[in-house]
Amino acid sequence: MKIAILPGDGIGTEIVAEAVKVLKALDLKFESESALVGGAAYEAHGHPLPESTLKLAKEADAVLFGAVGDWKYDKLDRPLRPEQAILGLRKNLGLFANFRPAICYAQLVDASSLKRELVSGLDILIIRELTGDIYFGQPRGRRVSPDGHFPGSEEAFDTMRYSRPEIERIAHVAFQAARKRDKRVTSVDKANVLETFQL
Repeated sequence: MKIAILPGDGIGTEIVAEAVKVLKALDLKFESESALVGGAAYEAHGHPLPESTLKLAKEADAVLFGAVGDWKYDKLDRPLRPEQAILGLRKNLGLFANFRPAICYAQLVDASSLKRELVSGLDILIIRELTGDIYFGQPRGRRVSPDGHFPGSEEAFDTMRYSRPEIERIAHVAFQAARKRDKRVTSVDKANVLETFQL
């Protein structure tokens, strides 16, 4: 097994170093290679996701990714910002599903700011689509508004777009996950207003 290790920026370098220690302690048989990504890659190569890093990720069996971003890059043009690296990896590696578990363990119920009866036994899994929608939809940008409620003011716009195959594949992932859990899926959308959600 080959693992591409991409620590990234800030806390990413710390958490990835610890994760590598855990992998080594488990005595798993793997080879690894590290590469720069995010702000660290921008500093060294002028781009948050260099071709060499993308090539390494594509050739690996797994990617161990830390974190990217820092306020000092906020003034860069959007394509050069560190967070563009994770978007590029998602798109190029076909990583379209994000699993976000929310669990409240019994030992932590009283530490919650919510009422005990609301969080006791909480165990939900949010599955989020990562490669369609407004992340990659075109057109997008900023301009001076030619019309609308505030003509002449600065406005920003993104395009939300989904194809039927994108919807079906994320739904399939959700249904597969539900089979292993409580057999329920809840779609959180705005289908009463938005065409993409009606599809």
